Amino acid sequence: MAQKYSPFLKLPKFMMLGIVFVAVLSVLGYLLAARLTFRLGFPLDDAWIHQTYARNLVYYGEWSFIHGQPSSGSTAPLWSALLAVGFLIGLSPLAWTYLLGTIILISLAIFSEYTVQQFVEGYRSKIPWVGVFIVLEWHLVWAAVSGMETLLSGLLVTFVLGALALSWRNYLSLGLLIGISVWVRPDAITLIGPAVLVIFLTGSSWKSRFWSLFRLCIGFGVILAFYFLFNLVVSRTPFPNTFYAKQAEYAVLQQIPLHIRFFSILLLPLTGAGIILLPGVVILAVYGIRNRKWGILAGMIWFVGYISLYAWRLPVTYQHGRYIIPTMPVFFIWGLAGMMLILVIPSPSRWRWMMMKTWQISTAIAAISFWILGARAYAIDVAVIESEMVTTARWVSENIPPDSLVAAHDIGALGYFAPRNLLDLAGLVSPEVIPFIRDEEQLARYIDQKHADYLITFPGWYPMLVKNRPVLYVSNGQFAPLMGQDNMAVYFWFIP
Repeated sequence: MAQKYSPFLKLPKFMMLGIVFVAVLSVLGYLLAARLTFRLGFPLDDAWIHQTYARNLVYYGEWSFIHGQPSSGSTAPLWSALLAVGFLIGLSPLAWTYLLGTIILISLAIFSEYTVQQFVEGYRSKIPWVGVFIVLEWHLVWAAVSGMETLLSGLLVTFVLGALALSWRNYLSLGLLIGISVWVRPDAITLIGPAVLVIFLTGSSWKSRFWSLFRLCIGFGVILAFYFLFNLVVSRTPFPNTFYAKQAEYAVLQQIPLHIRFFSILLLPLTGAGIILLPGVVILAVYGIRNRKWGILAGMIWFVGYISLYAWRLPVTYQHGRYIIPTMPVFFIWGLAGMMLILVIPSPSRWRWMMMKTWQISTAIAAISFWILGARAYAIDVAVIESEMVTTARWVSENIPPDSLVAAHDIGALGYFAPRNLLDLAGLVSPEVIPFIRDEEQLARYIDQKHADYLITFPGWYPMLVKNRPVLYVSNGQFAPLMGQDNMAVYFWFIP
């Protein structure tokens, strides 16, 4: 394994062009599936939250979801700021966001290919197998066209842990990078753990450890201080409202035994080719222990710790595990690197050769098969959001007076397509509801106290709130019922 690491990637141009070509085809395949199923869009309503913050930043020069009301409802300020560039240059939100996601996917694939080549000196194929795997892995392609910050977070996580594993010791730059990662997802603050561990395990003396730790903390601390200051100014809390709201909303899941929560989350990266790469992860772990490769082991400890943290505080697995997707690229890199470590060892045994070929072919078949399944899942996800949230929001824009006060749970498309005064029952831009976010009786009193005019929600979310309420509109989308869900509805709340 190489001992020196350069952040400047040095892959042959034909390899990078090959990765770009396959990545573009991969992304276009998912977009085509969505277009043929219903229409283009995003598979998550939250993506429209980022678009709304980005638009308001450009149009009004303010960090707000509702014009004139600054808030920290965007979990990823850096991602929303990047989306704002699209509004500045006049591109449609879909086109610019898809382009950004594709660029990030390509960058992740190129970095992954380079990293495995550094891991395994004997891996020098003319075909960038690792990069091609990354741009076909269904979780990552889904994330690239989701409109969310998920894949950007995955790229930064992979860069930090890859740099540590490959002995990059510029700790000031590494600290800056970890700090920037927090601006994409607040849970990236945990990356400071493996960096500190590597410093203590690899330092030649206590003096060198001290100065390495000092440089890391300076780089990290400066960026983190600005992040806290930003949130304190906007919402008077050190983290975005979403950081607190999601934990409160799904607190009931913490009643499930911890080990069940842990393994249900652990299964997420294994759904697909990940299960076939698991032996490679074990092989790389053994290699790291035997050769005292502390960077590799620190990254693996972080991976287990990150999953444990989510199992403890936010044990959700919906939307294909989007909260865990940032950890998946490095898991795949480890699995592929472990596979390559075995493949490059010459052996006259025909049985061993057949076993290795079977492993390779099985990985390729699984990656392609799940890419197809993932395209179908993506298309359905987009169709549900477009036929429910977006369709309802467009109806609200045309039929509900602009000065109305609307209580709603899913506010993304509503805020983008039908800007109204909102009571956000999910707590993203109305943090005062977080303490009673799942208490329907108290939510009803809150809505009454605020004199809301309308309630917009899926009936199944709040059966008590919608009971006996006059229905003004139902989306009648065909895709949500196919998934066992209700249609979104608009209810009269205040009846004069």
